[in-house]
Amino acid sequence: MSPVMAILVDASKRVLVQGITGREGRARTRLMREFGTNIVAGCTPGKGGENVEGVPVFNTVAEAMDASSRSPHPGPLPGGEGGNGIDISVIFVPAALVQGAAIEAIEAGVKLLLLVPDRVPIWDTMRIVAAAREHGAQFVGPNTLGVLSPGPQGKSAVIGMIGGRAASAREWFPPGHVGIISRSGGMTSSCGYYLGRKGIGLSTLVHVGGDSVLGLRIPEVALLFENDPDTHAIVVFGEIGGSQEEQLAELIADGRVTKPVVAYIGGAAAKEGTRFSHAGAIIEGNRGTHAGKVKALRDAGATVVSGFGDLPQATLDVLGTHLVNR
Repeated sequence: MSPVMAILVDASKRVLVQGITGREGRARTRLMREFGTNIVAGCTPGKGGENVEGVPVFNTVAEAMDASSRSPHPGPLPGGEGGNGIDISVIFVPAALVQGAAIEAIEAGVKLLLLVPDRVPIWDTMRIVAAAREHGAQFVGPNTLGVLSPGPQGKSAVIGMIGGRAASAREWFPPGHVGIISRSGGMTSSCGYYLGRKGIGLSTLVHVGGDSVLGLRIPEVALLFENDPDTHAIVVFGEIGGSQEEQLAELIADGRVTKPVVAYIGGAAAKEGTRFSHAGAIIEGNRGTHAGKVKALRDAGATVVSGFGDLPQATLDVLGTHLVNR
């Protein structure tokens, strides 16, 4: 059996938590560390010098980056392998402050961000998109539950709020060879849970976020899974609205995504103007319809199931039992 791989996050990535001194930042820092995430620093303006869950707090991202880059010792700062700086920043700040926090991290040299808060103003997200492009950075979200790479233990990591308690997350999400991409936070966890109950191991679970303007979206994450040598199939939970699923279908049709894709599209009964749970899931005219997404994916060669409960068996069917971790 080849070693289990992951995309975006694993235990080797050095993680910064912006907003670590807030209630959510503190709680999630503890849970992320329990699961194996290598959190080396926190950042809250005016709180530099404090310590949260054994993690040192800095006033600015630049200070955290500098201290991390100079640190030669393992563990939280002083910690990690010297010279690596910060790989990922997880942002737990109020929605109105997300733009400033994200651009500060991008300009300090962080190359991957996770924007957890919802209700981030769309123009703020667009400015983050522009800053990320200018500096060669990427981000997931906003309005994302997070990203989780199940393992094996010692290599597992999570960023954001997905998974809850470490013991539960390890039970629910066994490590393996199927990647999950979802537009719904709750359904990201549900997909992983029900696949796991069917004996299907997972490489990484990614909730891209529920807003209309996002960082990494379904097609971009699918390409990351395509390039992961140990992800053998991709499961997608899609929704009405937008064109992410149609763009994934184009990648499949063009031969850029060759691994089996199994998808479920929520919102089959929605009519024009219907909003389906998220700001990014709304039908406008003939765009973003359930029927259009299903047809595009099936025409491209993906397996699209009619019921959410059909995803595990359909995944088994495309994988073959020899690739399944039981």
